[in-house]
Amino acid sequence: MTKVIDDIAPVLIDTLKDGMTLAVGGFGLSGVPTDLINAVRDSGVKNLTIVSNNLGTDGKGLGILLETKQISKVLASYVGENKLFMKQYIDGELDVEFVPQGTLAERMRAGGAGIPGFYTRTGVGTLVAEGKPTAEFDGETYVLERGIVADIALVHAHTSDTDGNLRYRRTARNFNPPAAMSGRITFAEAEHIVEVGELDPDDIHTPGVFVHHLSRATAAKEIEQRTVRPRPGATTGQEA
Repeated sequence: MTKVIDDIAPVLIDTLKDGMTLAVGGFGLSGVPTDLINAVRDSGVKNLTIVSNNLGTDGKGLGILLETKQISKVLASYVGENKLFMKQYIDGELDVEFVPQGTLAERMRAGGAGIPGFYTRTGVGTLVAEGKPTAEFDGETYVLERGIVADIALVHAHTSDTDGNLRYRRTARNFNPPAAMSGRITFAEAEHIVEVGELDPDDIHTPGVFVHHLSRATAAKEIEQRTVRPRPGATTGQEA
């Protein structure tokens, strides 16, 4: 048995339906499941609710689904790197629910763990808590947040075995683990796919029980912010 599919796009496209909720891993352009997002774009599905830290940048990552206007609602923590995201939100074309980053990660993790809700102090007394039940514990007020269960989850891993056990690399281990947990059906792409037994169990970040379909990632990695500094001893070409 293997969860590996040579061409995962047709399987994902056949699974997608208008109005679905998608949990998507990634932070900016780090750990973004680009191949899977491209398949969502090519499917033409509309009225999607996207649960993700942010929507990439203009024309990259989840930003490509904004260009095709396939997204109607977003649960996210951050807007700043995507001008089209900001414009559609300000123009009222996009329904946005801002969720603190830790709360968003925990809402996805809770949904995947079968926990319908939890209390947190984050957001108490702000717009985040409006309309939500509160309770007092040990003299402090907490707000009730609901767990998130997505119809489909899309994640990107560095290495996977054929059973779908995933390992993320460094910063790409951001929202991918909780997103993978929260999906009723989880599609994963991995840069490297190995045989079962080649991953040390202690190095597995997402157990294969959460992953249903897997393919090898092929899209080139994008760099969101390129920061450089002079190398010691290097000349700049400006010396006289």
